[in-house]
Amino acid sequence: MTHPYFSKARHPRVLAHRGLITAAGEDSGVWENTAASFAAAHAAGVDYIETDCQVTADGDVVLFHDATLERLLGDHRPVREVRTRELRSVFADHGGLLTVAEALSSFPRIRFNIDVKTDAATGLLGPILAEHTHRVLVTSFSDVHRRATIASVMGAGAALRPATSGGSRTIAALRAVSSLRLSPTRVLREIDALQIPERHGALTVLTPALLRAAHRSGVEVHVWTVNDPDEMRRLVGLGVDGIVSDSADVALAALHPADGPRRAL
Repeated sequence: MTHPYFSKARHPRVLAHRGLITAAGEDSGVWENTAASFAAAHAAGVDYIETDCQVTADGDVVLFHDATLERLLGDHRPVREVRTRELRSVFADHGGLLTVAEALSSFPRIRFNIDVKTDAATGLLGPILAEHTHRVLVTSFSDVHRRATIASVMGAGAALRPATSGGSRTIAALRAVSSLRLSPTRVLREIDALQIPERHGALTVLTPALLRAAHRSGVEVHVWTVNDPDEMRRLVGLGVDGIVSDSADVALAALHPADGPRRAL
């Protein structure tokens, strides 16, 4: 049965990777995973936003990709050692910090793809996501983090399991069983999507056998991170169900041209 996360939304999926930074946003210093980048993605007409979460020193689950502040600020401190108030101050001139709860509240029609980056977030996310499971997909490179988050959400009283995307071990296992033409049923139990790169170094991750195995089990395959429209169309032509892109506006124009001009907020 298809999870509500995928119901009544356009296919192929376009997932805005950490929101959308337009040319105007880039000129004004907007960062990824901010209120401004999410607002731009929403204005472009996306159904889905892909984002990441870390936990601050105050125990707040914030939308932030890296484990440290180094890439954005040249600051070596881990996010877990920084107070939320300080992060808000830093983000104020770059689009605005969001917690997971604030993102769900501020963008009630957006479906979120939340990558759990740390074990500390798994228990905290349960009560935050419990009322929004119809529009949340939980993912992580770590299947342990993914499963712990799902358990936390259900333990918080959710009536519906959030959608979920398999982690690295799930993807590796599916690639192996699909190449041997074995049944993927056990590997893909309670998995709704696979989110993968087309290649990882010299290894081709997206294979025809993997696609067939996923689709036979009712599991979608989304490829990240694709910014060239010709590549997007090629992948969809192969049977891919979704594209994760830094340029969600370009992806929408390439994959859903009949939808017409972008809507305004």
